[in-house]
Amino acid sequence: MVGVQVTSVIELLQALVRIPSVNPTGDPGTPHTGEQAIADWLAAWLRAEFPAARVELREVLPGRPNVVVRFSDSGGKKPRVLFAPHTDTVSVGGMTIDPFGAELRDGKVWGRGTSDTKGSMAAMLWAMRSVRDRLPDLGYEVWFAGLCSEEAGQHGASALATEEHFDFIIAGEPTGLDAVVAHKGALWLDVTTRGRAVHAAEPHRGDNAIYKMADILRCVRDEIAPMLRSAEHPLLGHTTISAGTVSGGSKVNIVPDICRAELDIRYLPGESPLEPVSARLRAVCADVEISHVLSKPMLTDDAHPLIAKLRACGSRCIGAPWFSDAGVFAQHGMAAIAMGPGSIAQAHTKDEFIAVADLVGGVEFFERFLRSL
Repeated sequence: MVGVQVTSVIELLQALVRIPSVNPTGDPGTPHTGEQAIADWLAAWLRAEFPAARVELREVLPGRPNVVVRFSDSGGKKPRVLFAPHTDTVSVGGMTIDPFGAELRDGKVWGRGTSDTKGSMAAMLWAMRSVRDRLPDLGYEVWFAGLCSEEAGQHGASALATEEHFDFIIAGEPTGLDAVVAHKGALWLDVTTRGRAVHAAEPHRGDNAIYKMADILRCVRDEIAPMLRSAEHPLLGHTTISAGTVSGGSKVNIVPDICRAELDIRYLPGESPLEPVSARLRAVCADVEISHVLSKPMLTDDAHPLIAKLRACGSRCIGAPWFSDAGVFAQHGMAAIAMGPGSIAQAHTKDEFIAVADLVGGVEFFERFLRSL
């Protein structure tokens, strides 16, 4: 794969999509998981196209590296701007097209990652290739990072944010080339109720864990959801909560002794919903077990000078209900946004695609932005 000749941004995207890089968390839908293969390909391509650049593979998890590229070194005299799409994709299970076919049809490139976020990656890299002779002379040091594991854990962004400091980060995401300066945080609660299993012919002798969970889910819908809507953000709206999965019991004629549900909370900058939501759930079921995974929200000052340059290139400042690697860098005190060509409506879909016009428009946009630095 590394020897594939690439003569356009379309061919670059096709080459990236044809390398499976599915995040192994959950059910990936393929045995071909992890980012090692795409990282190796990217490193080889970058070394060939940018011989003066420093290209590194920095292992974050076993067989799952970040690709980190420094196109010039000012010795600390210039601020740093980082272009940071992620190399992993979500599961390919249930897709109705060849996830790794990268077919060019009807003015679109089809396949897993075309929108989220190999399209952003291809547009960013092809724009850099177009201005590569000028990169050392810009007012900023330009860096690129293909980050691993954004779709679960954000381990790649977390690692790089502790290794390097950047003055401005553009995390690649399909935003229609608008600048996401604010996005919600994600709080995922794993909720477990326990009971006592007995024969279903005598349910009064047992303790039904599913009934306990039913009380909790009723509370989520009727009490917690309205409570979380009390505050509103001009770009993000209000905090939301959704029950995403529920499972319990083992057989119809056994009173269930365990039930598990997963709750998804998308919350606003400045809020901390974990404690109040957990307290309300425990008020309904005192022995409920709660664990959580947290991705923090992001809010970047839109007065940043590079956001002004993005606006001058035609971008708008918007908010988003989803999280991204930009939030990780923001939590480390760095100015960060999410941006890229394509639509978030295509991300994670069974027939994911990006329109060629959007891809080409992304190259033109990032080239204008780079030339303005």
